[in-house]
Amino acid sequence: MRFLVGLFVSVWLMAPTAPALADKRVALVIGNSTYRNVAKLGNPVNDAAAVAAMFRAAGFDSVESKLNLTISEMRKSLRDFGNASRDADVAVVYYAGHGIELDGTNYLIPIDATLEMDTDVLDETLSLDRVLVAVEPAKQLRLIILDACRDNPFAKNMKRTMASRAVGRGLAKVEPTSPNTVIAFAAKAGSTASDGAGKNSPFAAALVEHLAKPGLDLQRAFRYVRDDVLKATNNTQEPYTYTSLGGDDVPIVPAAAAKPVVVPPAVAAPADQSTTMRRDYEFALQVGTKPAWDAFIEQYPTGFFTSLAKAQRDKLAAEAAQIEATNKAKAAREEQIRLAAEGAKASVQAKAAEQAIAADRARITAEAAKKAEEAKVAEAERIKAAEAAKAEAKEAERVKAAEAANVTRETKLVEAQKARDEKLAIDQKAKEDRLAALTPPAAKQDPPAALDLPRALQTELRRVGCNTGAVDGNWNAVAQRSLDLFNKHAGMKLDVKTASADALDAVKGKTTRVCPLVCEHGFRADGDQCTRITCRAGYEVGDDNTCEKIETKKPVVKRDEPKRAPSERAKTEAAPAKPQASGQMYCGSAGCRPVAKGCHLDTQARNGNIILSPREICD
Repeated sequence: MRFLVGLFVSVWLMAPTAPALADKRVALVIGNSTYRNVAKLGNPVNDAAAVAAMFRAAGFDSVESKLNLTISEMRKSLRDFGNASRDADVAVVYYAGHGIELDGTNYLIPIDATLEMDTDVLDETLSLDRVLVAVEPAKQLRLIILDACRDNPFAKNMKRTMASRAVGRGLAKVEPTSPNTVIAFAAKAGSTASDGAGKNSPFAAALVEHLAKPGLDLQRAFRYVRDDVLKATNNTQEPYTYTSLGGDDVPIVPAAAAKPVVVPPAVAAPADQSTTMRRDYEFALQVGTKPAWDAFIEQYPTGFFTSLAKAQRDKLAAEAAQIEATNKAKAAREEQIRLAAEGAKASVQAKAAEQAIAADRARITAEAAKKAEEAKVAEAERIKAAEAAKAEAKEAERVKAAEAANVTRETKLVEAQKARDEKLAIDQKAKEDRLAALTPPAAKQDPPAALDLPRALQTELRRVGCNTGAVDGNWNAVAQRSLDLFNKHAGMKLDVKTASADALDAVKGKTTRVCPLVCEHGFRADGDQCTRITCRAGYEVGDDNTCEKIETKKPVVKRDEPKRAPSERAKTEAAPAKPQASGQMYCGSAGCRPVAKGCHLDTQARNGNIILSPREICD
């Protein structure tokens, strides 16, 4: 690790220094949720907080986050932001809240707007054109993001001053007039966006995911946002962008430059000496300077990679010597040519020629030395590759052997578990056989008694309203009539002479009442019971089981009637009476109705007010 620190410092010292110039990026984030005159929006404040945090994490120079602004506060915020963007390269405005489109122009709605009439839009809201003016001074990129396409509640109750004035659904299409301008809508023009069921709207969540990725082109980022929102909303919401960008990639966050990472020893991942040496060798090879190789050799005095590092350093030295010899030979030839051109003495020219020859020889020697060092390095690299291949083959064999050992061990475990299960099954069966042999026949459980079947059938017949007799286990005439009544109303043909298991299963299969409930006069059916009919004062139960007003007969003067002869009176008394209504009610599968006049109910059995198997008999 000390090698990495020293190498990083040496490289940094050798690197040419340059001023750290970075584009100035500013952002204004507005979220309006607590509207005073319409329902509150849940997510704009959360969306604004998430987007502002994204811009800050991306390294923006200035991020202004404003929440729940009135019209005056929105105007002041845009005025201040316009001043801040004058010396900025990138200016971004994000707005989440309500928006409205009037006659093709888009407006952002502050929290104190009322918008009782369509003309109030011009006075109580802020136009999108004003936002474009605020970002106009930016030099490289002007970006406006509107998550304001939500279904607008103001438009529903707004009064129209002119029939021809149009208040659109969602926001209207915008074509940027300035270059390098992007306007992004959460939903396509003329459609609305979802506020989302979670903490953030689908549009804001996708923005945070993709917009600030380093080096990602802005238009590609918005395409990723579009795909995520379509997926999250089942293709019901499609974000849209209107741009005037050129063909070059325009990332909102520049690509991060590769920087050497120095890991403190306290948190460095554990590694063996060979792995650490290999990693440091590869790093020094990327740097490729003599100080880098000197630092490596100082950190690792011995070892295979140390020999490689020395060979690389010697190669660099040979290259430097060869370059120096070449330069000297070139200078000697140029000097010889100059002297000859100037007409110098023969001795001076001869001396210059000897120097040129010596320089050529030194150059040739340096080139030969360079080739020799290159051959050494190539041989060392070949040996390194062979050692690496050998190590990989050895590691592959070790992994294969370990996998085979694992398979063998798992097979043995499975077989051992299978043997244990078989042994347990055999022991359990032997134990059950011994218990069966020791258990006397009298201790074995008897089959269900046959006498329980009538009782169970009587119980089930009572549950479905067909038996009001005693549940005593005696299959007598009353029980048989009960089962016959069940057959009648259930549409079945069960044998009523004996209580059978088939009959019990058939009755159990009915989950609701089967036999109708019939009540006497003065009572009415209430669920599975008959309740007495109670009339208010001055009324009494009539013949049809309804409350009728009691008629008070006025006293009348009776005239003396002549006495009839005994024969006439006997004749009158012997005459049959006229049929009268009985006042009883008959309830069947079709409902309840009063018993017809001149008819009465013939009952088979009674239990309180409940009558079983009634029949209507008419004279």
